[in-house]
Amino acid sequence: MIEEVHLWGIYMPAALAWGVLAALLVYALRPALQRLPLERLLWHPSLAELALFFLLWWGLGALADRLPAGWFTS
Repeated sequence: MIEEVHLWGIYMPAALAWGVLAALLVYALRPALQRLPLERLLWHPSLAELALFFLLWWGLGALADRLPAGWFTS
């Protein structure tokens, strides 16, 4: 399990790094999701975006745990 990530001389918790990356991905995917007709059928689109955020956050964390530790830590 990766606990800290070293980015440009700054150590930060890995969960924070994956959370920020997941938020950026959701922000980038948001216009594409709004064009889908599925978006109109959802009861509350913000909940779908929040669920997507948590799925991406979990997925990035799981992916980082499977990669060799030297890729993200120094």
